[in-house]
Amino acid sequence: MFEKALIALDLSPAEEPLLACLPALRQWGVSRLVLSHVVQIAYLQGAPLAHSQDYLDWLEQCARPLRAAGFAVEVEIRASGVIADEVLALAAEMDADLIVIGSRGQSRLGGLFLGSVARALLRTTTMPVLLQWIEPDPVATRARCEAVCTETLRHVLLATDFSPRCEAAERAALALAPRTQRMDCIHVLAVDEKPGAGLSASAAQAALSSLLGRIEAHGCPAAARLLEGTPVSAIIRYAEEADVSLIVVGKNGRGWIASRLIGSTAASLCEIAGRPVLMVP
Repeated sequence: MFEKALIALDLSPAEEPLLACLPALRQWGVSRLVLSHVVQIAYLQGAPLAHSQDYLDWLEQCARPLRAAGFAVEVEIRASGVIADEVLALAAEMDADLIVIGSRGQSRLGGLFLGSVARALLRTTTMPVLLQWIEPDPVATRARCEAVCTETLRHVLLATDFSPRCEAAERAALALAPRTQRMDCIHVLAVDEKPGAGLSASAAQAALSSLLGRIEAHGCPAAARLLEGTPVSAIIRYAEEADVSLIVVGKNGRGWIASRLIGSTAASLCEIAGRPVLMVP
């Protein structure tokens, strides 16, 4: 499912740990990478890139070890007044089937861990986005890269509400299942949901059993759990207790209109996950 990934890079401290995570994408089946950088310009300015060769040299330097690792790597420099929109346009132009970005920001406690570009991209994307988790502390970042991003398929958690808008996330998880060491699927019976708005406990359990069978059919050890509580809290708690290496979630869940907006559960998970998140529209 994932063969070509577009990597959105900037000049922030998150660049180095994000690059360190990329070789692990071979486990996903990714063989081609596009290293990209979008230079922000004033709205409607349309000015040429003043330092385009410097940016290209920088990307080529980033590309060398990835080519040595066996990837086919292209580099692209663009300029735009809206970086997230340009990243999406470039991904479509380059026929990428996955966008990879790094988290960045202040702290988990502050609740503003994602940068503005990452947040805008997650909100508007129409293709899968892998958010690699970058810790604020460089020492913690190195530890998390070793423990998490280099083994994203060690223990995958698929969180679904079984709405039509989660079907793409389920398909993505199933596509990764043959490459995954273990996969858990969970459904949260939301305690604050209106009566009749979601699945009953018996219907949810039946849906989980069916999904479990589809995962195991790919030869992947799996487990299914029906939980109760607030979806984000329940998912994060399960991920932490089970030492999950990747969370797969749909961009929009039940109750969201057919639009490009990111659902509240997916948005909150991306902000505080503490581990990589694959968000699938």
